[in-house]
Amino acid sequence: MQPIMSTIIYPSPIFGPVHSRRLGISLGINLLPSDGKVCSFNCIYCECGFNEDHRPTLPMPTREEVATKLEERLRQMVVEGQLPDVLTFAGNGEPTCHPHFAEIIDDTVRLRNQYCPKAKVSVLSNATMIHRQTVHDALMRVDNNILKLDTVDPTYINKVDRPNGPYDVNAIIEGMKAFNGHVIIQTMFMRGMDVDNTCDTYVTPWLETVKAIAPQQVMIYTIDRETPAQGLLKATHEQLDAIRDRVIAAGIPCTASY
Repeated sequence: MQPIMSTIIYPSPIFGPVHSRRLGISLGINLLPSDGKVCSFNCIYCECGFNEDHRPTLPMPTREEVATKLEERLRQMVVEGQLPDVLTFAGNGEPTCHPHFAEIIDDTVRLRNQYCPKAKVSVLSNATMIHRQTVHDALMRVDNNILKLDTVDPTYINKVDRPNGPYDVNAIIEGMKAFNGHVIIQTMFMRGMDVDNTCDTYVTPWLETVKAIAPQQVMIYTIDRETPAQGLLKATHEQLDAIRDRVIAAGIPCTASY
């Protein structure tokens, strides 16, 4: 698994806007350092590369810095007449790792209401911190609480998502259920390197779990950029469509991004 050097490290704390496959015109909010990656996962498909190849030397942006830079950018977008569809917490790792994540969410909601009230606030998270009450409560206050669940198979998780520290998928699932439907499940489907979660062996138990979580929506997608691990393959349109249709048949809205 040799790193490919074309991986992306995002500016911090604000980047974009970018056009998101799933969310529209998205203004990115990156709570991690601008010169490296901080994540509780070390996914073999991460567009930001492996954690060990991008150790940051700079600190995380402060709550005050995030609010100041976000307000500056929103004011500029108002002047330009290009308001975002969504304010998306993403970037160089796991946003809920930031010690002031909950307070930053409150600042962001306030600024959204002031400058672009029609925009949604979205958080892309791997769900490793949802056991923290402050994180759970903050995610209840955003529009799109998008949590990763690539599979329910621990072996696959350890091989592909590679958590940094203890990870109990059953505890994560219970944490997702605790949102009482205010959650969007996001799943990466892919093949290669002795892993393939597109087959029925993985899809059926994943789907049963999704039904138990009862999310407002499911987003399935596949590899879109170069990955730090070589030999990974995109799920095909046919595979994604088949999985999407099974989710929809279960009564849950689902989108597929190719």
